[in-house]
Amino acid sequence: MNKPLEWSSFDIVKKLRNILKKTLQTKKLKVGHAGTLDPLATGLLIICTGKYTKKIEQLQAKMKTYIGTFTLGTTTPSYDLETDIDKIYPTSQITKDLLTKTAQKFVGDLLQKPPVFSALKKDGKRLYEYARENKKVEVKEREVTIHSFEITKIDIPIIHFKISCGKGTYIRSLAHDFGLALNSGAHLSKLCRTKIGNYDLENAYELQEIEKKFK
Repeated sequence: MNKPLEWSSFDIVKKLRNILKKTLQTKKLKVGHAGTLDPLATGLLIICTGKYTKKIEQLQAKMKTYIGTFTLGTTTPSYDLETDIDKIYPTSQITKDLLTKTAQKFVGDLLQKPPVFSALKKDGKRLYEYARENKKVEVKEREVTIHSFEITKIDIPIIHFKISCGKGTYIRSLAHDFGLALNSGAHLSKLCRTKIGNYDLENAYELQEIEKKFK
């Protein structure tokens, strides 16, 4: 599937489950997705149904590729556009050479702290629930792998990127950490997932296509 903007991954699962249950005239059907995309992200979302839901963990472990933009000089509490800008930083010191060299520092295995505005659970509660209640919670770093980090276009404060990474990587956190490494700030302003393993966005269905196909 090509997930539309502002739809959650669960919204897509729920929509497809309802379409398939109606088409197959069944009350029960397993449907799940292989890797969450935030509502403000678009792109490739693999949906598994029936017995194929057993392959979700295997699919989630595959390498993923993203394209999008970071906005330099400003940060947000959620590390993306879900929340308003909270701090402003200078960008005059940022050059093309600095951007390229800094991006390469993030290639390989590294420790990353997930955003506080995320669906990860702590003590049975989603992190974003704590964040929306303005409650501080300790988020532990975890190891992630960045296979490649390419700056594809520079139009400061906007930079365009292409990133390939392993399981569990938060591009929002990468945007935040990238800004810190530049002695500035940054947040994720656009994100699209284009590949998961051998699955490519070019071959993905639009939601309207699926609805039409099953009608």
